[in-house]
Amino acid sequence: MEAFNRKALPGHFYAVGVGPGSPDLMTVRAVNLIRSADVIVAPRSERAEESLALRTIGALIEGQEVIEHVYPMRRDIEETLNSWREVAGVVLERTGQGKSVVQITIGDPLIYSTTCYLLPLLEEMPPDCLHVVPGISAFQAAASLLGEALTLQEDRLTLMPGNNMAEVEAALEHAETLVLYKAGRHVNELCDLLERHGLLECARVVCYAEIEGRQFVSKRLEEARDGLHGYMTTILVHVGHRTWVAAQSGTEARKSTDVERSGA
Repeated sequence: MEAFNRKALPGHFYAVGVGPGSPDLMTVRAVNLIRSADVIVAPRSERAEESLALRTIGALIEGQEVIEHVYPMRRDIEETLNSWREVAGVVLERTGQGKSVVQITIGDPLIYSTTCYLLPLLEEMPPDCLHVVPGISAFQAAASLLGEALTLQEDRLTLMPGNNMAEVEAALEHAETLVLYKAGRHVNELCDLLERHGLLECARVVCYAEIEGRQFVSKRLEEARDGLHGYMTTILVHVGHRTWVAAQSGTEARKSTDVERSGA
């Protein structure tokens, strides 16, 4: 089938999610586009020793031009945008030469991704020359490794950074499953917060999901206390469940039984 042999087109740009880090979790479309592209743009944080996305696609590099872009990891929006303006300039130059360009990103391009900075800077490209290819995100990989459902019936899932305890505490009131990203430096604080709410035993942690040699998985968040688990730490909190009947009536139905609060 033609769909299984999709190739990158001249003058087109593709933002491609390569999944959580294991090469066999890339989509067929991602693999075909990466193999056929003229140029690969691989982002890497200035704090990282390597680009995890580039490591993931290593076996697919066969003569493509590879541009590794080192970007700042500071809370300075102007510095960040200037960094990605440079990349946008390169993309526009290469596509203007009739080359196909793929920017790879770990996870999904539109979920806490560097692609979210780059896409608005490519507005001068024809819309039909811009493409986004979804990838498996860390929270999906984490849930799969744990073997636990993320949502059931009328449950609400909230995805947010886990670095502001006041915002996390507020979110506990409005989600049945809470997913926290960027939580590596805040595990101790999160343990204390969840313990106060009687939810510590309902919290799971996965670090560097599906990345060989770095993965850490535990159904007990406490096991990650005082550890250095890095930026790519995902915490899943099973707050409770809502029933169909309660959702239809517009009332809150979060259960407090041991089974339901544990997400079982």
